[in-house]
Amino acid sequence: MENTLKITNVLSDPTRYNIYQYLIKEHEEVNVNDIAKAFFIHPNVARLHLSKLEDIGMVVSYNLKSGKGGRPSRRYRLSDQVIELNFPHRDYKLLSSIALEAFMELGEPGKVALYQTGKKYGQKLMENQHNNLQPQSITIENKMRLLEDAGTLLGMYPSFSYNEEENVISFHINNCPFKEIASSNHTIICNMHQAFIKGMLEVLFENVQLQEVNNMFEGCENCTYIARI
Repeated sequence: MENTLKITNVLSDPTRYNIYQYLIKEHEEVNVNDIAKAFFIHPNVARLHLSKLEDIGMVVSYNLKSGKGGRPSRRYRLSDQVIELNFPHRDYKLLSSIALEAFMELGEPGKVALYQTGKKYGQKLMENQHNNLQPQSITIENKMRLLEDAGTLLGMYPSFSYNEEENVISFHINNCPFKEIASSNHTIICNMHQAFIKGMLEVLFENVQLQEVNNMFEGCENCTYIARI
């Protein structure tokens, strides 16, 4: 409870909360001056906010030597630690692990069921997101906005672009909402997540061919997909 109160106290500051959201969206290391410029605040204030986030384990930092002498630069990045707040405490990670292991015990039929369930929930999410609008009446730009809003709601912080000539949507997933449980068996979780995304897309587009290009669990900066529509 003491740790929970500490986390909520740190994130209750709007600027600090927005800095954390910025780090998730940008998905890259920053220094104090980067944050100061992005939020129009003094570097000392930026350093304080980053230190507070580091105190609760949401950010980690290290010194980077430039090789030119002088004082090393302090770099900050998101922590791999997942912070969860539940009142009262509920261990959803344990529940997820139990459910995943149960699927895996069933062998290939379990995997198929897991992927089909992921796709179904992706479809449900998008059906709720566009409020029963007819997909054919929505522009490509608005469809991408719906996808981005839904992805952000789930903590994926995606970014989309559209190539009209090739009729292809490219997008990046900058944060994995399943990162903690995926760390032990990312292939199965990533396949389920891809099925989830395909379900989202199929609500808005009649024919979708989805291809993974990059995967953050294989050392890439983010997960990248292309969708031929």
